[in-house]
Amino acid sequence: MADTWKKPSVPALGWWLMAVGTFRSAFTLSCFFGSASLCSATLSETQITSVHARTTGVWTLLSCTLCFLCAFNLNSKPLYAATFLSFVYAISYLAIECLVYHTMRATSLSLFSFVAVTSMVWMLLHWNSNGHAPYPSRATKQP
Repeated sequence: MADTWKKPSVPALGWWLMAVGTFRSAFTLSCFFGSASLCSATLSETQITSVHARTTGVWTLLSCTLCFLCAFNLNSKPLYAATFLSFVYAISYLAIECLVYHTMRATSLSLFSFVAVTSMVWMLLHWNSNGHAPYPSRATKQP
């Protein structure tokens, strides 16, 4: 009976995703307000337009929302996959901006890379530890 009143605990990965979501929301707000913001400090101020900043802000807001939703629903396979892919897309986009278009500084990319790679590795480890192997084992099939 006492177990029915127990609050569900959030695993460490959930707390990490909430922290990343908070970081992403701060980045989102900085893209919407002011030229001396984190968004302008991250992206090259000479090549960023206000439309580009707002587009990046909305895109980051979507990925922030995915982080928070996934933090509370770690067992939802589609939500988990969408959140994982948001990290893949983000690091790919930022790496292209830095290495191909030179609109982002390498020091800024290293911070985003640390967060994205840590999140992706942790999510993969969590996924595999919960028995969610990417492909079902043929040995477990019943004839």
